[in-house]
Amino acid sequence: MFSSSMGFLLWWMLHPPRQVGEAAAKARHSLFAVKKILVPTSGFPYSERGVELACRLGQKQSAEIFLTYIMEVPRTMPLGVPLPDLEQKAKESLDRAESIVVLHGLKTEKMIHRARIAGEEIARIAREKDVDMIVLGIRSHIGLTENLLGHTSDVILRLSPCEVIIDKLPGEVV
Repeated sequence: MFSSSMGFLLWWMLHPPRQVGEAAAKARHSLFAVKKILVPTSGFPYSERGVELACRLGQKQSAEIFLTYIMEVPRTMPLGVPLPDLEQKAKESLDRAESIVVLHGLKTEKMIHRARIAGEEIARIAREKDVDMIVLGIRSHIGLTENLLGHTSDVILRLSPCEVIIDKLPGEVV
């Protein structure tokens, strides 16, 4: 019995666990420190999938999920112009997203904002709310001539003050 225990101990000492790189260790630590997650939604299934991913990422930490819908208003119109159809769509999208968050038992806050460029407004909200992470669902079907990331995703990646996770469903291989 003693010799088998000593044999196991000797084997354990000669086989230390593999070290992970600094970047991987930092990413692992940052995932456990996530308390606030911002999820822009557009009402499409891929953005609701982003809400679900954010909930799963924040579940263990009981993170607060900030849901936002950005209404892009063209520069030819004043920012405060009434847009009843778009406002209704925003409210419905946020209600569906909120129901996903409620299923996970997490706290949530819904926001509707108006902006000229959605990506800039999302980055501004991330700074204002001091979020730890932005989770963004993107469309799965991308044409041959389109960029992988749309304009909004690109602006968010460039201006974000925090970690950004982009979720894309597998689409058709073109």
